[in-house]
Amino acid sequence: MDLVKYTHSCVRLESEGHGVLVIDPGVWSEPDALRGADAVVVTHEHADHVDVLRLAGLGVPVYAPEGVVLPGLDTIGVSAGQEFTAAGYRITAHGGRHATIYGDLPDCTNLGYVVEGRLYHPGDSLHVPAVPVETLLVPLHAPWMRVGEAIGFVREVGPERAVGIHDAQINERGLASVNGWLEAEARTAYRWLPPGSRL
Repeated sequence: MDLVKYTHSCVRLESEGHGVLVIDPGVWSEPDALRGADAVVVTHEHADHVDVLRLAGLGVPVYAPEGVVLPGLDTIGVSAGQEFTAAGYRITAHGGRHATIYGDLPDCTNLGYVVEGRLYHPGDSLHVPAVPVETLLVPLHAPWMRVGEAIGFVREVGPERAVGIHDAQINERGLASVNGWLEAEARTAYRWLPPGSRL
């Protein structure tokens, strides 16, 4: 399975015998991420993870957490614990809620997805799946997290490798710092991929 990293939390999966699956194509990700896509999976309703206008005209199935309302976009509802197939990939949904930003401010539904039992995209949460994964996509920067939480998340999941995502709001100095901490402390092979890079 090839992974192509796009800006922020968007990744594109390509594999022989499967279609093209795109996860979290938000308003900051490049339109090229969706070229030839067979299905799209979104973790939650925030615009940095789902570009409703772009997806509305795409004409492919869009899977999203059950109950999420994205005006102008038809979605197929998914719930935590559910297994489904999109673009030929076997996917299981994990978690349930977006990470808390502050106090008792309301959050929203957020699902993480394990694809083919190998790759985990958590969206905007640090929910640890109950299954082992080879590749963990780890958020690097957000209003709801600290660097130490990213390190702890990688250690708790215990993947063979981790790849940084959720990085569009961080400048070059900050990115170098976060990447340095994860390389030194995550206890696994860690990489950050520039947009357009393939793994």
